[in-house]
Amino acid sequence: MSELEIDALVFDVLGTLVDEAAGIRAGIREFGPSLGEPEVERLAALWQQHLEREQRRVLDGGRPYPAGNELDREAAQLVAEAVGVGDPAAVAALALAGRRPPPWPDSVAGLARLAERFPLIGLSSASRTALLEINASAGLRWHQALSTEDARTYKPEPAAYRLAVTVAGRPPERLLMVAAHAWDLRGAQALGLRTAYVARPVGDPPGPSDRFDLYADGLAELADRLPGA
Repeated sequence: MSELEIDALVFDVLGTLVDEAAGIRAGIREFGPSLGEPEVERLAALWQQHLEREQRRVLDGGRPYPAGNELDREAAQLVAEAVGVGDPAAVAALALAGRRPPPWPDSVAGLARLAERFPLIGLSSASRTALLEINASAGLRWHQALSTEDARTYKPEPAAYRLAVTVAGRPPERLLMVAAHAWDLRGAQALGLRTAYVARPVGDPPGPSDRFDLYADGLAELADRLPGA
């Protein structure tokens, strides 16, 4: 590949910088204190499967676009029905569980280090309001945080990545998309962005045919490998 010349970094948020699943599990434990861990895991998987399925339906044209807040409410309702809880206030509180995910241990320091050298853009399929709360709760530092709600779609639709290209005001090949999900990087790659895979305990590892510009075990290694380190 050609030499990596980057003007700005574009970061996925959920899964890459914060442990989304841990936030959902914590919310379910608070919702049902008597639930055992196997049941918490099952319900968290039910939640995430709903989000993935409904986002895919939107991308496939099978459902009009709903903001992430609506999908979270639906997922919370599914969890509540699975455990036989019908209290609307409790379900509404559970729907906010995904807004308090813990950051990965290197996320806050890694972003601060990278922000000294590059403009940082967060790009998430979370809604605008959810993204605001996630960033505040996890202490994430951005120069700009974008929700794909502004394009009324979800990643990996090209319009989602185009939001970052437009805000940066630079050609796609001058932006580096950073994610722990190979599917996300493929979507950015299709629009011409450069790509960096960062390994996390959860995510979508690269397949044999993937060819990304950088591979790193964490944000410190990513910072070491970028120009100007």
